[in-house]
Amino acid sequence: MTAWHRSRLLALDTETTGVDVEKDRILTAAAIDLAPATRHKHLRHWVINPGVEVPQEAAEIHGYTTARIRAEGRTDVAEAVGEIADAVVDAAQAGAPIIAYNAPFDLSLIDRETRRHGLVPLADRLAATPLVVIDPYVIDKATDTYRRGSRSLTTVSEHYGVPVGADAHGCVADALAAARVAWVIMQRACLGVDRLTELGGYQSDVAARIAALASMSPPDLHRFQVQAKREQAESFIAYRKRRGEPTDGISSLWPIIPPPETAAAAA
Repeated sequence: MTAWHRSRLLALDTETTGVDVEKDRILTAAAIDLAPATRHKHLRHWVINPGVEVPQEAAEIHGYTTARIRAEGRTDVAEAVGEIADAVVDAAQAGAPIIAYNAPFDLSLIDRETRRHGLVPLADRLAATPLVVIDPYVIDKATDTYRRGSRSLTTVSEHYGVPVGADAHGCVADALAAARVAWVIMQRACLGVDRLTELGGYQSDVAARIAALASMSPPDLHRFQVQAKREQAESFIAYRKRRGEPTDGISSLWPIIPPPETAAAAA
């Protein structure tokens, strides 16, 4: 049994101008070093003024309006983006799993921001590093596949008994919630199938999938999520096709989606 969830972790989250990694910008970010065994945490928090308007629909989610960003945000955007990328790379090089809910969004956006500001792309910096990402969104969906309801971080946190608090959709609260969900899932995995079925009320197949996580090394768990994300995307594409709905923008790649020009060159 591996116990990566009791060692050093990095919890990561961003709040942004929108959901398009190719054009939207980081407004706030949190990178929280966690040591669950000692309950120690070290927070790094950024508020950035990217010099663009913040759409109202985005501001209504995270609370950062254009006026607030102009008042509170750093204008040395390249430096701030570099610091965020450094936090990710430093953790990866130290062997610490990086926890991010729906990781391809946050990591891909950081990658695009590094490119936009003339920095070494995040994906390039991580290319030679044995990266381990823990994405509770992918893991929850892979293990408890047919549970009804939303898979938003708020809903999934409630399902696992993790408090988000009044600052839900703030990057600090969301990063901590994602880390706590990942921790709870692994704690349950360590119980084994019988105890999970008895205490958690899981069906035996769900209990077996959760319990299987306990025997995976961090690299194994990373590879498990790569495959799980691919299967989830393929299933969603098939579902949309059956309904005659568009499938544009559904990516099976995890944890970093390459930029269009890189993907085109590779093809």
